[in-house]
Amino acid sequence: MMIIKPWLCRLLFAANLVLALSPAAAEVPPRIVSVGGALTEIIYALDAQANLVGVDTTSLWPETAQTLPQVGYMRNLSAEGILSLSPSLLIASAHAGPPAVLEQIRNAGVEVIILPEAYSEAGVADKITAVAALLGKPDAGARLAAETRADFQQLADRRAQLAWHPKTMFFMAVSHGAPLVSGRDTPADAMIRLAGGGNAADGFSGNKAIGGEAIIAAAPEVILLTDISIKALGGLDQCYQLPGIAQTPAGRNRRLIEVDTLSLLGFGLRSGQAALALAKQLQQRPGAVAAER
Repeated sequence: MMIIKPWLCRLLFAANLVLALSPAAAEVPPRIVSVGGALTEIIYALDAQANLVGVDTTSLWPETAQTLPQVGYMRNLSAEGILSLSPSLLIASAHAGPPAVLEQIRNAGVEVIILPEAYSEAGVADKITAVAALLGKPDAGARLAAETRADFQQLADRRAQLAWHPKTMFFMAVSHGAPLVSGRDTPADAMIRLAGGGNAADGFSGNKAIGGEAIIAAAPEVILLTDISIKALGGLDQCYQLPGIAQTPAGRNRRLIEVDTLSLLGFGLRSGQAALALAKQLQQRPGAVAAER
């Protein structure tokens, strides 16, 4: 039996109340700005992309989303840019902000719906259900949620058979300074565990810059880097030159792996498949394959 969370109950009630009390308004397609790549993916999957008038810069998939007007990065939104698109509804991740900008948009008469972030199978299903309710497509949402649950079930079945849980470290970002590494209570931590790995940086919560000595001490067997970081560094081979990497099991065994940022961290429709793909990569024993590309 699926347990509906209180916040989701309130959202479903509000969506149904609007439809029940305002049938004329319900006939007018909403003009939607979507802030959050996972939310935009869900809107497309529900075949409601015709309602989109703008998206944020994390909305990279499907690729056609990139042709829509951009409203900036989700954590640094501008009220003027969003309001210039004359939206009737803003659907946003809990990471969206700043709060003052969201309040300014509300005060301008735009309905603002903020959806919580939970780094789990249930969190993905809740997002789908909530967006489907707002779009008046509960049946399509239920089917889509069932498809994602099937991916996560396949992942759970695979994880139950694993005997090896490689110590894995995720670099959220890499610049000229120390890499920004994801610890506990982060999307990367959740994905590593879903894929059957263990987070080599579980000694702290959130994201933290750590130096070469700390990386060596953590002794990761696998290091994950985003496609964005690898491109910025000039390719995967350059990543092996980062301080401390050569002295880790991951560096010695050429176990640096490139991951797609949004599919790994977004906790949306592709998360189950992304975790399955990561699980297969993590289980490749040292020396069995050449460097991942």
